[in-house]
Parts: sequence; structure tokens; C-alpha cells
Amino acid sequence: MAALSTLATTGSAAADTGRAPAAAGRPRAVTEMRGVWLATVANRDWPSRPGLTAAQQRTELIAHLDTAVRDRLNTVIFQVRPTADALWPSPYEPWSQYLTGTQGVAPGWDPLKTAVEEAHVRGLQLHAWFNPYRIANHTDPTKLVASHPARKHPDWVVTYGGKLYYNPGLPQVRLFVENAILDAVRKYPVDAVHFDDYFYPYPVAGQTFDDDAAYDKYGGAFTDRAAWRRDNIDRLIRETAARIKQIRPGTRFGISPFGVWRNAATDPRGSDTTAGVQTYDDLCADTRKWVREGWIDYIVPQLYWNIGFAPADYAKLLPWWAAVARGSKTRLYAGEALYKAGDPAQPAAWQDPAELSRHLTLADRYPEVGGHVFFAARDVAVDPVGAMARVVADHYGQPAKPPR
Repeated sequence: MAALSTLATTGSAAADTGRAPAAAGRPRAVTEMRGVWLATVANRDWPSRPGLTAAQQRTELIAHLDTAVRDRLNTVIFQVRPTADALWPSPYEPWSQYLTGTQGVAPGWDPLKTAVEEAHVRGLQLHAWFNPYRIANHTDPTKLVASHPARKHPDWVVTYGGKLYYNPGLPQVRLFVENAILDAVRKYPVDAVHFDDYFYPYPVAGQTFDDDAAYDKYGGAFTDRAAWRRDNIDRLIRETAARIKQIRPGTRFGISPFGVWRNAATDPRGSDTTAGVQTYDDLCADTRKWVREGWIDYIVPQLYWNIGFAPADYAKLLPWWAAVARGSKTRLYAGEALYKAGDPAQPAAWQDPAELSRHLTLADRYPEVGGHVFFAARDVAVDPVGAMARVVADHYGQPAKPPR
């Protein structure tokens, strides 16, 4: 998740955010998304550290599922491919280092299989979360296990911003990424495939993502490199969606992008924001198009800002996304920054345990908003200032069925 992406702090631009909300909130839905992300990259949420025994890992995983049930959540979005690796026995990629501490070493059990089974026993949906292109959070290929595809195909790899990435401009990379992801869909009855916000990498000042050779070979039909890059990501999305439906028709496909598609100052269709990052321009991901074209089943924009935050106001972005989703086949859920609640480094609004509850109250005015997903599981469990408890008390008094 791009929780720390930079936002500009000056200027403003008007944008049409759709129809005015209703005067009063609607009753809570019997069916709505109540989700939580369970992040494994860098052992963010689970496991608590690498090298635990299989039994200890399983116990911690079950505890997160039980916490979700306790708070009347109904969906867990489990990160199973954080860095071109796997949390299941994959024929394509090595076991994740975040399990044993050493990439490629089997942990002695199958976390994804267990997560699906134990989630379903508890009435939870399990969405399998994959990061498509990130290989490593370092730049040294020799630190990867010798059998890693990135070592076998160094021409697939781009070094950028202190990390290693697969090059989205290569058709063979796209096919490999899809195959690696769809292996899990074939093996397990996951309720959804989930991507987050990382497509082309977030901009790093003074650095260039070197895809010159791929652009020279494959970009001739496009007016500029940005259009070619967006087409590369469009192809990944369309192809993944089609292949999921072929393999397991009941499995959905959802994406959680950075919360700003484009600023209105850049594009009159954009939001009334002054964000320093725009998904369309900087990540080459036309998230609005994916919704309007119905390529994905659901979208969870990361609306990780408080109500009244001038560069990116939750109260302006939520209705903008509602207008985008209106009339489309794509369901809209709001991504919520639970991790900011009580963080002294955050604006004053986040010191108030009621901030997130106000987000849900606002969202009740927009029928297009079908629920919320909270980042992330560790914060749901610890809940340092009681923000999650306030959400549960104010909005989740009764269980709700997950969307089907």
C-alpha cells in the first residue's frame, strides 16, 4: 500500500462529484463489504517475524481470522505474493522469505490453503492478494534464491528506486505474472483475486524506469511512452480478469488503487484534489477506465486521508468515486487508513478515535459505496486509540453477509 505517497499542499481545482448526498444516512446494509488487509510484506501484519514454527505461524494466522470475526468483519484480504514469491507451494516462484527467513525454504505447511479453509469455516471470505511486478525491496539479484525466475531471466528485470521490478512492457513478463497468480486460483477456492496500488512504480526523484528496449520493440503503435505503459497495464487487467473467469467462474477480481486517479487541474474529469501522485499519470494505471468498462468486479480506492484534508479530502474523494462507479458493473468499497488512527505523526483529525466512524457515516449517504476495507490487520488487533472499536460500536452492531 502506498500509505506514505507525497501530496502537494497548494492549489485547488473544482470537479463534479456527482449528485448531492441524501439528507440522512440509509440503514446499514444486510450485505456489505467489511474487510481487512492482512499484509505479509516485511512481516507487516503476519507472521510477526520470520522463522516461527509452522504451529506458531498457524496460531497467529488463526488469531487474525478470529479478530475479524470478533469485530463483525466478513472479508480478509490475504497477501500471498508480496515480492515475486509465494505463500503456497508454487511451481513458478519460491517460498516467501517472510515465512522462514530464507527465500525458497518450505515452511512445513500451506498458509494459503489453511487461510481459505479456516476463513470459510468462520463465514469469512478470503481474497488472495498479489503484487504483480515487485521482485525485491533491494537491488541485488544475488540475494534472490538461485532458482528465482528473475535470476534466470535478468532481461525481465528493471532496477529502480532501490528495488527490483519485473518490466511490465514485456509480453513474456505479463504471461509469467498471470500464470504465477492463476496457479493459486486453480488450486484453492479463493473468493477473489486482489491487486493493490503497485503497477508501474511510484516516481522517485532523479531516477528513470529504464524500459527503453521494450518500448523500442513494442511501443511503435503508441503516441508516447505513457500511453504504451497504460496499455501494458490494461492488458494485464483484462487478461487476468478473463482467465480468472475461465478457471474459477465464481471468483471475483478486485483492485485497490491509490485514491487519486487524476487531479481536476490535470483533467476536468478528475477529483477536487491537489495530490502529488496521480495514478493515471505516475503509475500508468487508468483505474477510472477499468471501472467504467467493467473490467474488474470491485474497486477499493485507498482513501487514506481525513475529512477536511485540503490536498485530498475524504469528503470530496468519496463522492467522486461514487460518481465514477455509478451505473457501472464494478462495485465500490472505500479503503480506510486505520493505521493512521492515533499516530502522532498524522494530522490532528487522526488523534480523534471517531474520525473513521465519521467516514462510514458519510459513506452511508452514497448508495454506490458498498462497504469498507481497513488497513491493516495488526491495527485491527491492537487498535491503540479505539478507532476500530468505535467503528464496530457505531456501525457494525449486527453481522453482515459479504458481497457475492
